Amino acid sequence: MIGDVAEVESPTAAIEENSRYRWVALSNTTMAVFMSALDGSIVLISLPAIFRGIHLNPLAAGNVSYLLWMIMGYRLVQAALVVTVGRLGDLYGRVRIYNAGFVVFTVASILLSFDPFLGGHGAQWLIGWRFLQAIGGSMLAANSAAILTDAFPADQRGFALGVNQIAALGGQFIGLIGGGLLAAIDWRLVFWVNVPVGVFGTVWAYRKLRDNGQRSVGRIDWWGNLTFAVGLGMILIGVTNGVQPYDGQTMGWANPSVWGLILGGLALLVIFWFIEGATASPMFQRRLFRIRVFTAANVAGLLSSLAQGGLQLVLIIWLQGIWLPEHGHSFSSTPLWAGIFLLPLTSGFLVAGPLAGHLSDRYGARPFATSGMLVTALGLCGLLVLPLNFHYAVFALLIFLLGVGVGMFSAPNSSSIMGSVRPEDRGVASGMRATFQNSGTALSIGVFFSLMITGLARHLPSTLRGGLEHHGVPHAIAVHVSTLPPVSSLFASVLGLNPLRLLLAPSGVLSKLPPAQARRLVGPRFFPQLIAGPFHDGLVIVFAVAVALSLAAALASLLRGPRFPSTANRDATPVA
Repeated sequence: MIGDVAEVESPTAAIEENSRYRWVALSNTTMAVFMSALDGSIVLISLPAIFRGIHLNPLAAGNVSYLLWMIMGYRLVQAALVVTVGRLGDLYGRVRIYNAGFVVFTVASILLSFDPFLGGHGAQWLIGWRFLQAIGGSMLAANSAAILTDAFPADQRGFALGVNQIAALGGQFIGLIGGGLLAAIDWRLVFWVNVPVGVFGTVWAYRKLRDNGQRSVGRIDWWGNLTFAVGLGMILIGVTNGVQPYDGQTMGWANPSVWGLILGGLALLVIFWFIEGATASPMFQRRLFRIRVFTAANVAGLLSSLAQGGLQLVLIIWLQGIWLPEHGHSFSSTPLWAGIFLLPLTSGFLVAGPLAGHLSDRYGARPFATSGMLVTALGLCGLLVLPLNFHYAVFALLIFLLGVGVGMFSAPNSSSIMGSVRPEDRGVASGMRATFQNSGTALSIGVFFSLMITGLARHLPSTLRGGLEHHGVPHAIAVHVSTLPPVSSLFASVLGLNPLRLLLAPSGVLSKLPPAQARRLVGPRFFPQLIAGPFHDGLVIVFAVAVALSLAAALASLLRGPRFPSTANRDATPVA
């Protein structure tokens, strides 16, 4: 009798155990992606304090590259590695690779906070360990979605992945405020904040997570890994270098090495594609692209990342460089206030993401993902026609709309991708999804910067020179200052700096001008008013391109096919 009861109760106990495990997996992976995303934005908003802490002048020749690599290096490494570590998860266990990622990320955070150098060497220390941190973040990002897909049944995956995705998106914007608060105390705290979370998450993951997914059988595709990582890395490095000044020009697109890197990277990716077709155990499963849902959703994800990946930085520059100083905020306070004024964007993510993920489990991903990109395009159209000196309520409504649109798109689209493949392919599918997302974001930052600089370069030198001369600055000094590369003006805005104070102080011209005129030149309103017109030219170009990309993403999402695709994934339910 006792044995009979045990036999009856055991299935119920197993169901309860699986149910508990799902929430453990969701909680731990949500913590991981939140921490990884938080780190990207918390460093972005803390760059003024970091540069002051290591005594690095951001406007000095050559220092722009340090700032670019602090912003883009993390994304570059993640884009190049997520498919590789996702494939390793399929071969050796997703939880094993994921847990190791927690350790790597936490160790890198500790090393970042112990920067022993100043100046350029201090920046190189931070960039180097940020690369290691990005490796850990790649191991977390590539396997978290696969772990959730293994843990949750098909009719709950949209909700689970929605929570995960919104934690990542929310982490980006919460980091803007957290970075502003922590950096005001000590810049090293922006790295230390990850350590207790990382230690707790690591111990928790090692104790509670388990590998219950199907593993692939095969070997590591070394040649595929090498050609893919190096090829994609070369393209992203080329784009990054293209944003920087070169040989007296505003940008580096005339630099032969930039095009050498980009074309060489494209050639390696072509070679990689043929390698993947010839090897028995490819890292990049070409056969997955025969699944219509998988292909369309990944194309939509790439276009979405291109449309809004650099948008956060553009909005920060707009607020910090123009709007906040115009409304009486000092340059040094603008990083924190920019994070606060962007909160409606975060709210839109948090409202729409989990809800869209939950509803997509019942009604399919296609209507929500497609509508999300149309809503995003509508919000971008509003920003396109918004004046630079806007009413905040209108701006807040438009960025809330953007947040809702991206939230509606992200979770259903990820659920669609992960539900369209076989269980043993989930790790590599998650890595491929993350690669498109991270590559799109990194390219978006480079492309948006290039478009904004193009707009600025048309009129900024003459506008800056004329404005300085009108306020009594000698012609020779005004001409010299007006040759400041437009990218430096953008980065001065990101860093909450008044570039005119830094540029005019060495010449001593401020002490020779009437006090009222000197105060006007270095006050919070003069430089923003001076660059407002040229800046708006760049902003219009950026938002117009973002609208076009959002509409293209909506079209790709619409083409993902019927609600009930025929795939090799036996346990899939409506995913389109």
